[in-house]
Amino acid sequence: MNRRKLAIVAGIVILAAALLLLLWPDYQADPLAENEAAETELPEGLVLIDEEQIRTAEIEVAAVQAGAAVELVFPATVVASPTASARIDARASGVVRSVGKTLGDYVRKGETVARIESADAAALASQLSSARARVTELSAAYERERRLFEANVTARQDLEAARANLDVARAELNRAQAAVAAAGVSGDGRSLAVTSPLSGRVTATPIVLGSFVDAGEELYRVVNPSGLQIEVALPSEDAARIQPGDEAALIVGDGREIGARVRSVTPSLDPESRSATAVLSLTRAVPGLQPGSFLQARIRPSGEVDQSRIAVPEDAVQVLEGRDVVFVRTQRGFQAREVATGSRSAGMVMILSGLEPGQQIATDNAFLLKAELEKENVEDDD
Repeated sequence: MNRRKLAIVAGIVILAAALLLLLWPDYQADPLAENEAAETELPEGLVLIDEEQIRTAEIEVAAVQAGAAVELVFPATVVASPTASARIDARASGVVRSVGKTLGDYVRKGETVARIESADAAALASQLSSARARVTELSAAYERERRLFEANVTARQDLEAARANLDVARAELNRAQAAVAAAGVSGDGRSLAVTSPLSGRVTATPIVLGSFVDAGEELYRVVNPSGLQIEVALPSEDAARIQPGDEAALIVGDGREIGARVRSVTPSLDPESRSATAVLSLTRAVPGLQPGSFLQARIRPSGEVDQSRIAVPEDAVQVLEGRDVVFVRTQRGFQAREVATGSRSAGMVMILSGLEPGQQIATDNAFLLKAELEKENVEDDD
């Protein structure tokens, strides 16, 4: 019985040895194939990079901090600043004889936009002619007195009286010339020029060719697009939180954000609306922005921080395959992590989800990690 058991054990040992020899080549697999298999097991979105490569690429790493600037959202209106809008009125009563501009046209400062045939033009032209004739007359009288004085025929006081009269006449001529130039009197003395006091575009044209207008009647309205400002209605409970110099952002109809800054805040509330008005200055000219447009304004009160929110530099957020991602530092490199973003302002992006305070992320030159990841994806597809 013992011999039979020994034979069975010996058979099992021999069979195991044969199987081991048969499977030995697979156990000694190619190291390269083993490495490739290991790489295929890397987490998706992981960029392998060591400390030396990070320094060489100048990739900055920073810790995510808790706390983001508070942003208050208000309705806003685009208006022209007092120095960027002008109402052009008729300078005198008369008939509109020419219309030089129409709605939307560009005008230069001092450019004639219309002409009005008026009795005032004739009166100014007449005063100028009279002043010139008076100067001519008194110039001749002065020269006559000067010659008589030099011949010892008249006294010095007569010469001085003639000079004084001539000086008065010349002053009156200068006044008449200035009045004619300011009114833009035509050469024939029949019409007055209507000119624009600033450069801009015509936004209103109540003027009608051939109509009679009274002095002070509106003919045109001109707005300089580069002189726009934003007016924001602030509820009474928020008015004290907004101060001049606070940063702001404007959201226009197509979703664009425009940088702005609070220039002033009214010191008192409007008695009807019970709100204060903040005036925002644009950081740059915005094509297509029109007076009267309605916007949303996000204002960041200085010194107010919401500890429940997170904000990171804009450079840290990259778009990868249509998703917003942030590269989080790991032991082997950086892991692309999808995040939900909120508002963007002053170079910072609000992170709604996907990050936690204390995590280390790539900030400056994070786009290099995105480029490396996209390169790896292309190679995998090939």
